[in-house]
Amino acid sequence: MSKATQQIDLGVLSTSKYGLVYLTQNDWVLIADKATKRQFRAGESLVQRGRRTHGIYLLLKGTASVQFGQQEAVRMIGPGEVCGEISFLDDLPATADVVAKVDTDVLYLDRPTLQSVFELFPHLGSRFYQSLASIVSRRLREMIGEPTAKVNPPADGK
Repeated sequence: MSKATQQIDLGVLSTSKYGLVYLTQNDWVLIADKATKRQFRAGESLVQRGRRTHGIYLLLKGTASVQFGQQEAVRMIGPGEVCGEISFLDDLPATADVVAKVDTDVLYLDRPTLQSVFELFPHLGSRFYQSLASIVSRRLREMIGEPTAKVNPPADGK
């Protein structure tokens, strides 16, 4: 990934209030360096219910709908947000379909790559999983109709 592209991508990812909020700028540089950029056309599936994701997707550009079965979109996700996190966390099949609504660019991080980065930088792993826990908690609260408090990570990223 070029330095200019990386800076743009990092800006989108690091400023999203619904993304991996506990990561530092240095964390983002490490992650972006190991990620694979992928593109999905409108109507293509990023995540398919019943299939394992083997990684996590970070939206850079575009929007995608999250659907359970034949239901209409439960929610929309956009730049800076994550999908595939449930399958990533428990290494089981995905619980929902995620379909690009428009042409969508993502960074894909596979499990083995992330695990090797976390072995070298355990604090990064801690912040990454804390961010995922926050995302899953917020989404569950939204589904059951509970109010959510804004996540305020420490300013120093620790």
